[in-house]
Amino acid sequence: MTNDVNSSNNNHKFLKGTMILTISSIVVKVIGALNWVILSRVMGGEGIGLYQMGFPIYLMAITVSSAGIPVAISIITAEKLAKQDYWGAQRVFHVTLRLLFCTGVFFSLCLLFGARFLIDYHWIRDARSYYSIIALAPAVFFVTFLASFRGYFQGWQIMTPTACSEITEQAIRVVTMIVFSYLLLPKGLAYAAAGASMGAGAGAFCGLLVLFFFYYRLKKKFHLEALKQNMEATVEPAMAIIKRVVVLALPVSMSSLMLPIVSNLDLLIVPARLEVAGYTVAQATTLFGYLTGMAVPLVNLSTILTAALAISLVPAISESRVLQDFVGIKEKVKTAFRVAAMITIPCSVGLFVLGEKVAGIIYNAPGAAPAIEIMSVAIFLLGLHQVSTGILQGLEHTTIPVVNMIIAAGCKVILNWTLTAQPSLGIMGSSWATVADIGVAAILNLFFIYKYTQFSLPLKELLKTVVAAGIMGAAVVGFLRVTTSWGAWNILGSMILAVPVYAGVLMALGGVTRQDLEELPLVGRKLLNAGKKLGMFKDRA
Repeated sequence: MTNDVNSSNNNHKFLKGTMILTISSIVVKVIGALNWVILSRVMGGEGIGLYQMGFPIYLMAITVSSAGIPVAISIITAEKLAKQDYWGAQRVFHVTLRLLFCTGVFFSLCLLFGARFLIDYHWIRDARSYYSIIALAPAVFFVTFLASFRGYFQGWQIMTPTACSEITEQAIRVVTMIVFSYLLLPKGLAYAAAGASMGAGAGAFCGLLVLFFFYYRLKKKFHLEALKQNMEATVEPAMAIIKRVVVLALPVSMSSLMLPIVSNLDLLIVPARLEVAGYTVAQATTLFGYLTGMAVPLVNLSTILTAALAISLVPAISESRVLQDFVGIKEKVKTAFRVAAMITIPCSVGLFVLGEKVAGIIYNAPGAAPAIEIMSVAIFLLGLHQVSTGILQGLEHTTIPVVNMIIAAGCKVILNWTLTAQPSLGIMGSSWATVADIGVAAILNLFFIYKYTQFSLPLKELLKTVVAAGIMGAAVVGFLRVTTSWGAWNILGSMILAVPVYAGVLMALGGVTRQDLEELPLVGRKLLNAGKKLGMFKDRA
């Protein structure tokens, strides 16, 4: 009984963290979407282009300087806390803080003084983007520095500071971008674009201030916990900590670098192979835009929760691993995949049945429908990949997901080259190649999770979720046919209808248990009470 209670509490903890990070991610994306609407009106397409020219260099700099660091720190911190080595956790934080201060300064200076080199040697084609690049330099320092704070809080499984800092960072960034681009526009587009670039530094600085606030607010709690210090814990040398952080962070950084690498490979291969299939340059560009600019963002939007779940899983799994709580590991893995499936499968079905409507009404691009419909499959697979990556990182196997991503990328290149050039497929071939890329990486991750935890996906539970999502999809299709005259409103109406239909059918099939709802933060109790009123859950004796 005690083990069940502890397991439930642990699951509740990382699920609560997931909910907090999910809400913050949604808020951040909404603010970001509004930003681009306003900014495009202020600067126009040319100004946006100047701003975007410097941004890939900035992303590369922060990826190299800090990507993977929060994950590494959260793993090591969670390990120390599991051993009740609270002083050791503090030491990890202080050592990494000094390390990231140095790397942040170094890469900021590289960007500041390397901007002219990038322009002179035509790595950046438009010389007007120089001011945008140097305006991004301070942001590299602040983003790198705050990575240590986020990793430390995540190691404690306290996700509120990360969430609040992300929202603050995005809000200040957007306000700064709009204000400074507007004020500097009379001086020319180059200065307006630089003004927009200043938003990254201002946002990161304010995000850092928020983390400072939480750190000093929670310092008392940390000191109280330190009273339980395990006096047998040894003091780890600074170089040993740095070495461990680098070993853990490097594969995660490589994973982050794989995303722009694969995107660049797509840029090189897909348009060229579409031309081989018989499309003109203009047609190939349009089709490529359908996939990368319309279908892929919808997939990423649908997996916000699973991305947050992956972050929360890392310290939770690390804690259980150090305590050699193999039952706890398996329970967390099971819960994570159940939640991922219950969210991503209906999203996949929903996007598939709504694909044509979204393409025609929302995007005003009916030709994007095939790519959107095919990419809907990727939602479920991407959710599996994100969660499985978080699990493997928590198990301290950070290299495995990277290797799997490289193998999957190789498969994608081959499929892109062959399928996209087929006249009968075109961009659909590239869409299937992208689905295969994510699917191969996810399946390989699942193989290693089975190897280390003996956990495999429960097919019976998945079938219940698929059936519930299928009935939901049928209900949406029926609703769309009845409300064809509603325009965009029938998309909104169908989404509102989909939620209760899916939830009701899933609970009726037993796909959601009493325990699932009890562990679910914020809304779990309310859903449980609603289910009881409908006779789905009887009170315990």
